Amino acid sequence: MASIGQIVNPTPGSDALSRARQRAALLPDCLVEAKRIANTVIAGWHGRRKRGIGENFWQFRPYAEGESLSRIDWRRSARDDHTYVREREWEAAHTIWLWCDMSPSMMYKSSYGSVSKESRALVVMLALAEILARSGERIGCPGIMEPASSRNAAERLASALMHTPLTGGLPETGMIRGWSDLVLIGDFLDDAPAIMERLGPLARRGLRGHVVEISDPAEEIFPYSGRTEFTDPETGTKLISGRAEHIREAYRNAYLARRESLGHSLRHLGWTFTTHRTDHLASQALVAVHMYLSGMPAKATHGGQL
Repeated sequence: MASIGQIVNPTPGSDALSRARQRAALLPDCLVEAKRIANTVIAGWHGRRKRGIGENFWQFRPYAEGESLSRIDWRRSARDDHTYVREREWEAAHTIWLWCDMSPSMMYKSSYGSVSKESRALVVMLALAEILARSGERIGCPGIMEPASSRNAAERLASALMHTPLTGGLPETGMIRGWSDLVLIGDFLDDAPAIMERLGPLARRGLRGHVVEISDPAEEIFPYSGRTEFTDPETGTKLISGRAEHIREAYRNAYLARRESLGHSLRHLGWTFTTHRTDHLASQALVAVHMYLSGMPAKATHGGQL
C-alpha cells in the first residue's frame, strides 16, 4: 500500500538546526500567502463598536444641554428641527499574543492535505498579525517578540521566527502582563488534562484565550488499512498494525473524545476553541478567530465530520 502521509524531511545536520533551517526557508512563502489571505478579510476589528474617542463615525444622537457646541454636527442638524451630535467609535490599542506550535508532529502532511500542519499554522498566525497590525493593535509572540504596534508586524514576526531556536510544547507566558488576548495555534495532541493544567492558570490571570487546533485530514478519517507502521514524530516510537482498518473505529472515537474534552474545558474557562483541517481554506480559521477577537459571535468552525 502506498504511503498516505509522511513527516516532511529536514535538511541534513543536527535535528534542531536542520528543522530551524527548514522553517526559515518556509517562512517567506508563508508570509506571502498570509498577506494574500489577510487581504481577503475585512480588517475592521479595531473599532470596538462603542461610543468614545476615535476617528470612525459611530452614530448621531440628539444634543444635550450643557455639552460643548463644538461637538454639534451642523450639517446633520440643518436637515430637520433637532440638533445632533456626531459620535465616534471608541478605539484603544490592545495587546494580542500570537503563538504557533513548532513541535515535530506539526511537520506532518498526508496526501489528503494541501500543506503541512506547520505551514498552515504559520500562515494563520502571520495573517492574523497582518490584520491586527493594520488595526493598530500591539502584536507579540511569547519568548520570541515583545509586543509592538507596527504596520509591518507580520514581517517582524516572520523575521523573529527565522532566527529563534526551535522549541515545542506550549509557550512560556511569564512575560505576559495585564489583560491581553492569547492566540494558540497547534495540533494539541496531548491529553486534554495535561493541556488544561498549563492553560488554566492563564485564564485565572485574566487572559482571554483562543485555541486553534490544526489537523491533517488523515488524522481525522484514519484511511489506513492492511499492515501499517506508525511512527511517533516526538519520540520515534513505532507501532505496527497487521490490519489497521480493525482499529479505525476505536481510534476515531478516541480522537473525537480528546477534541471534545479539550473544547469543553476551554469553553468552561471562557476561552474559544476552533478546529481547522489543512484541506480547507486558511481564511476559514482566520475569519473565525478574527470574529472571536472582535467579541462577535462566530459560527463553530470544524475541519469536517469524523
